Amino acid sequence: MFDAVLIRKSDSGQEAGVSKVETAQLPQGDVLVDVAWSTLNYKDALAITGASPVVRSFPMVPGIDFAGVVAENSHSDFKPGDRVVLNGWGVGERHWGGLAVRARVRGDWLVPLPEGVSLRNAMAIGTAGYTAMLCVMALERNGVLPDSGEVVVTGAAGGVGSIATMLLASRGNSVAAVTGRMTEADYLTGLGATSIIDRAEFTQVGRPLAKERWAGAIDVAGGVVLANVLASMRYRGVVAACGLAGGMELPTTVAPFILRAVTLVGIDSVLCPKPQRLAAWQRLAQELDMAKLDGMTTEVHLSDIVSMAPKFLDGQVRGRILVPINLQVG
Repeated sequence: MFDAVLIRKSDSGQEAGVSKVETAQLPQGDVLVDVAWSTLNYKDALAITGASPVVRSFPMVPGIDFAGVVAENSHSDFKPGDRVVLNGWGVGERHWGGLAVRARVRGDWLVPLPEGVSLRNAMAIGTAGYTAMLCVMALERNGVLPDSGEVVVTGAAGGVGSIATMLLASRGNSVAAVTGRMTEADYLTGLGATSIIDRAEFTQVGRPLAKERWAGAIDVAGGVVLANVLASMRYRGVVAACGLAGGMELPTTVAPFILRAVTLVGIDSVLCPKPQRLAAWQRLAQELDMAKLDGMTTEVHLSDIVSMAPKFLDGQVRGRILVPINLQVG
């Protein structure tokens, strides 16, 4: 028996809490992992609170990512003792996830943890950091270089935004950090942001085209925020869009695309092909300042995850929320 956050559904509604489960209850898979660390992400918070129909079957263990050590294996790419990380693949939505002491998954979903990245750091990076790197790689593929001009990052004090700011600054980009919490200005400057912009500038529907400001953008908000970002891109600017914290709708026009040749690139971290995953994690290991990660992380015990989830959705969380699961692993 081991501890896991379990979401159940009944006629009276959905409830979540820490429960005891058995290894035999875990879903099918060819790799059993002893989980060392997991995290609380935006999607996990939606699942735990029931604020959005993220969970596809019940009962469900949330946790869209985890880092741990292979305990049992019948997959050719791994052996017991290997350190691995998982992001996405419907884990925590359709398949039991990482907010548990053990997880059984398909080996094709796992990535070997690069040398020099600890299990804790793997989750300080987590799906947020991996997604941020996919965004940076997309900007690069589309010609946004350090000398191209300023790059704007929305939701900059959150997990994706914080690591995106760090990555862009480390490669020499000038970064404009957008946040709804101007009290986080010093934090964002410490991550490398060169300017801080109040999110209030982006929350009202604006003109189809505004003053040209940015060569690149990483957007986690969607909605009106993304529409205003698109309207302010420079000629041939590139926007990597990876989130919907500000809404699913996109009240924009074709003007940025046909008059300024702006490129809008969609970023999906859930089903991203394995070669890109491996490349992203290798670059994170090489380019991310691991020492800075400590300044943007908070540890929350497994038993406190359910009470933390609503705070996450209310925007009361900075950076990354780490969940120590079994510190004896690895």
